[in-house]
Amino acid sequence: MSDPFSPDELTAIRRTDRAITNDAEIADLLRQADICRIATSVNDQPFISANTFWYDGERIFFHTASEGRTLTNIRRNPRVCLEVDWRGQWLPAKTALAFSVEYTGVVVFGRAYLLEDATEKERALQGLLDKYFPDLKSGADYRPITPEERDQTAVFAVDVEAWSAKRKVAAS
Repeated sequence: MSDPFSPDELTAIRRTDRAITNDAEIADLLRQADICRIATSVNDQPFISANTFWYDGERIFFHTASEGRTLTNIRRNPRVCLEVDWRGQWLPAKTALAFSVEYTGVVVFGRAYLLEDATEKERALQGLLDKYFPDLKSGADYRPITPEERDQTAVFAVDVEAWSAKRKVAAS
């Protein structure tokens, strides 16, 4: 499959004054975000779904049911796009065209694949639990993931190929 866009073309930001170019800051934003939107596409039909996710500093992990459109789409076309965002304050103005909103957003491009290795799946699932429930510990506060539960879940990793981020804040 040929790539229609280079990474630079995918991540080009028109408003360079709003671009976040520091990779460490983008990585931190990915670690902080609660929900991502995962876009897949098959036969020129886009599909987007919201999901919990975990970024370990190299790859992004998420899970779905062991049957469904996300799994089917990724098997047919592993290219994905993920997005996370935060809304700041609404910015009213004197003219309709000048109304706006503060925001921060990250877009990630990559290839997703289904994890097959049991140890890797468990690591990803535990990473999700640790992210969303950091005060609860496996084996102390809840029963650890069982092999049966692990095998009922489709767990994906996304190799990050490119990303971009931007932020708009109100003028002081």
